[in-house]
Order: sequence, then C-alpha cells, then structure tokens
Amino acid sequence: MTPSSAQKLATQSPKPSGPNEENPSESATPPSTILRVTRTHRCFAWAKKLAAGVKLDIRARAPWYISDWADAWNYRVVPATALIFFANVLPGIAFSLDLIETTQQYGVAEVLVSSFMAAFIFSVFGAQPLTIAGVTGPITVFNKTIYNIIERQHNPPVYLHFIGWVYLWGAIFHWITSILNWCNFLKYVTLFSCDTFGFYVSWVYLQYGIQVLTRQFGSTSLQDASGAFVSIILALLMLVTSFLFQSLSKQDYFHTHVRRFLADYGMPMSLIASSGIAYWGRFNNTNPTTLPVGGAFQAAGGREWLVRFWELDGKWVGIALPFGLVLWILFFFDHNVSSLMAQSSDFPLRKPPGFHWDFFLLGITTFIAGLIGVPAPNGLIPQAPIHTQSLLVMSRRNKKGIDEEELTIHPSHDHLSNGAHTYSVSDHPVQPEHPEAVVEQRVSNLAQGALCLVLLTGPFLHLLNLIPRGVLAGLFWFMGADALRGNGITRKILYFLRDKKLTPRNEPLRKVRRSRILLFIGVQLAGFGATFAITQTIAAIGFPVIIMLLLPLRIYIIPRLPFTKEELAILDRPTASPFTMESVGGSL
Repeated sequence: MTPSSAQKLATQSPKPSGPNEENPSESATPPSTILRVTRTHRCFAWAKKLAAGVKLDIRARAPWYISDWADAWNYRVVPATALIFFANVLPGIAFSLDLIETTQQYGVAEVLVSSFMAAFIFSVFGAQPLTIAGVTGPITVFNKTIYNIIERQHNPPVYLHFIGWVYLWGAIFHWITSILNWCNFLKYVTLFSCDTFGFYVSWVYLQYGIQVLTRQFGSTSLQDASGAFVSIILALLMLVTSFLFQSLSKQDYFHTHVRRFLADYGMPMSLIASSGIAYWGRFNNTNPTTLPVGGAFQAAGGREWLVRFWELDGKWVGIALPFGLVLWILFFFDHNVSSLMAQSSDFPLRKPPGFHWDFFLLGITTFIAGLIGVPAPNGLIPQAPIHTQSLLVMSRRNKKGIDEEELTIHPSHDHLSNGAHTYSVSDHPVQPEHPEAVVEQRVSNLAQGALCLVLLTGPFLHLLNLIPRGVLAGLFWFMGADALRGNGITRKILYFLRDKKLTPRNEPLRKVRRSRILLFIGVQLAGFGATFAITQTIAAIGFPVIIMLLLPLRIYIIPRLPFTKEELAILDRPTASPFTMESVGGSL
C-alpha cells in the first residue's frame, strides 16, 4: 500500500479508539496478535512465490505447443537437422576421447545415449526446444578431473558410484534453483560474460583439435607416424573445405538456391569427403587412427546400464556434495548462456522462452545421467546458436520493397521486371539478405537426437568407426575458428586493425575512446586467461567458479572503471531481446 492510499484510507475510516465505550469489556487487539498475523501473511506471500518462474514459463509456452510441431513442416528443418547432428555428436565423441581412454568407464555408446536423452527431453518437454544440449568439453574436463582426484586416494570408491552422487547433488541444486526462481539472476548476464565465455569455449575447441592429433604421436613406428601425418592432412582438408563452402555461400557466384545449399550442407559434405579421402590411394595404406566403438547398445566394459550409486559408502556421499555444487555452478552458467545465445536479439523470435522450467528439466537429465552412467548433457556453445541460425528464413528486398524472387530479367537484359513494372538494375539494386523469421519448432532437435540412436546400431557403428580422428580435429578447428570470428572480443580487436578511412561512419565503436575499448577488451581477456589457465592444472575442477565470477565483475567492477554510460552501452548490451528476457524478469 502506498503512503497516499494509506492517508486516504485513514481519512475515510473512523478514528480508532481504545476500549469500546459501549462495551467496556471489549479491548483492542493485542500487538502480539497483530505481529503474529503479519508474519503469517508474509510467510504465505513468500510461499506463493515458490516456483513462480516455472509456472509462468509453462503458462507462457503451453499455448504454442501444438504449433511447435505443426511449424516443423518447413524445409529449413532438414538442413538444420543435418548440420546440428554432425556439429553435436561428433565433437561430443571427440571431446570424450580423453575421458574414455583415461577412465575406461565411458564409451561412444554413453555419449550417444546422453545426446539422445537430452534431445528427447528438451525437444518434447522443454520450453526452449531450439537450445541444443549434449556432451561438452567442460563436462568431460569436470569428470576427468574428479577421476584423477579420487584415484589418488587410499581405497578409492567406484568411480561411477561417486559420479552418480555428484550428479544427484547437482540435480537437487538445479531443482532448488528453479523453485526459488534463481534463474532471475540471468538478468545480469550481458554480452560481456557471453563473449568471454564464448571466447573460452572457442579456444577449447581449437585446443582439443590439436590434442586429437598429438595423441597419435606416441608411437615411433613408421606406420603410426605415417598415419599421424595423414591425420594432419585430413584435418587441414576438413578445415579448408568447410570454410571454402561457407565463403562461396556468401559470394555472388551461382544461383541463390546453390549458395543456400552450400551454406546448409557445406560442413557435412566436407566431413564426408575428408573421411573418404582417407581410404583413397596411398592414404589408405597408412591406416590413420579412427574413432573407437563398442558393441551395439552396449555400455563400456560390458557393465549393466543401471548404476547402483546408492551403494556408495556414506563418507563419499558427503565428499560428493561440494563437487555437485561446482557442477551446478557450471551448468547454471553454461546451459543458460547457451539458451540466451540461441535466442539472441539477432534472431527474430516470436515464441516465449522458459529458463526456469528448462533448468528444472536439466536437473532431471543430470540425475538420469548419473543413474545410467553417462556424461551429463547441458547446453552447447556454439551449437545452440548455430542451430537457430540454420533455421533462419532469409528475405532479400530491394529499395522499393520488391522481393528478388518476384523479379525476372527483362528481354533487354538491362532491366528487372515483375510483370507490370520494369526496374532498372542500376537504379534499384537488390538489398542483401536479412533474417525475416525463425522456424521455431521441436522436430529438428528431436530428429538429431533420434539419429544418435540410429548410430548405436551395428551397421552405423561400423560407419562411425571409419571416420578418421584427423577429420574430427579439422571439425574442431572449423567450429572453433568460426565461433571466434563472430565473437564480440574478436570483432573489437579487428576494429583496431581496420583502415580508418575504410571504417564505416556509422560504426558504433567510433563513439568510444580507443583507450576505453582496449581497457574493456583487456578485462575480458583477463577473465578468459584465468579460466583457460586453471583448466590446464589439477585445479581444473574449480574453473566454473572463475566463469561465474564474471557476473559480479561486470556488475560491481566494470562500472567503477573510467567508462561513461554511453561507452558502456556501446561496448556491452543485453544478450537477448526484452521479449526473451521476460522469463527472468527483464534485463539489467
């Protein structure tokens, strides 16, 4: 109640008095009773807020559920499924190679089952089906670091039992977060944090590409050395051809449909072609190292799929608690930032998001992962925004607002005509393509997850076994370099390398002092360096804490540096549009 309304109510109400003069035995309400009623009212009001974000997400998204399936009747779903399948599954397997070879507790089957589980749950039940979840580099680093820690202990526990409890504690923290509406803290996540974390993930991809190759250099035999050399050639071939197809799709060569075909299927074609080269001519004699696979639908080591983690000794259950807290910190930032980037303001989205409900679902997938002994899936960077981008419906209009598809060449070859009118080519140039809509649906995510189950069958496992590891290294390099090219830190660095005379006058960075741009970049690179450095040590288990510290750094430290409000508004902005941020109470 506002002060003005309280004053108005006081003037309209009779003036309170002490004991009732007509009934002297009736006394006023004791202050202790009023205090008790007030506390009860506050507790009731607080209880009503529990899971308010989850309820809001469900109410907002439920009306769109039928259209989420009906809208999938669009050609854009086909290339999006193919692209995200190759960009999700193969890097997930390659990320897990070190974990597989170190722990002997996971295999390719575990990675595929984890990817399918995440795709099924988030595509069917999620409020943000565009977000792609799967096995990431950070979770493999997390699991491997835990293995290294507990194996050094006297009488260590069963690894999968311990991981099961870590995942269970993490799941509980996920559910508490959703119920207490803590996802509202995402309002403080801006491009400062997203660009820094995305920069880190991009370099992790580049690093893993190198590690996939260097892992083949252990042997001194001539045969193995030849295979390692061929793997380097295949990695470079994969990298170059992928960028070649991507570059051709953005040039003015070929017809529009050809360029879109290259943009949609360039990367899968490069992967298939590079893999085929390994079995052509003399390359086939070197026997380059390929992916390790097991039996169809069989867990690593022939174990049963159910992990009886409840049999773990009590002291290890308590030790697993802080590891579960670190896992929660990692997933809170990683998954939600992936969701934000998949629903960036660059994409013309029209369906509401649901961060609280999806984070609750992430707790369920984390618990199931521990129960069946697979790496816990979570949101993927850069796959999540790549998925949304592949679903863009592009439009190209000229200055008169006429679709290029409606224009035909006039017999004079000097004009464009749409039937009733004729336009000069030189006077009315066609505008570049721009995103007009996004095919927001659930089928592409579900389909790429279903393909993971197909890969678990015998014939397709054999095909998976034929993919050389060098091709996967090239895939890592392509995805890492492509993500770096679009990162905000990279764009700011390249701004300093541009010729001032050729820099557009409407470039926003022109309004910011160059020293302030360098200072902003320096802070971001310091955060990236700290995160990347700690992952190279035994303390890698704590790298999620460094990532989470980016939020208070942006909120409390950056504004105290010598930036004006106008400069900060140019250097940093909310990741997603106000429409998307409604799920978490708006932007900072």
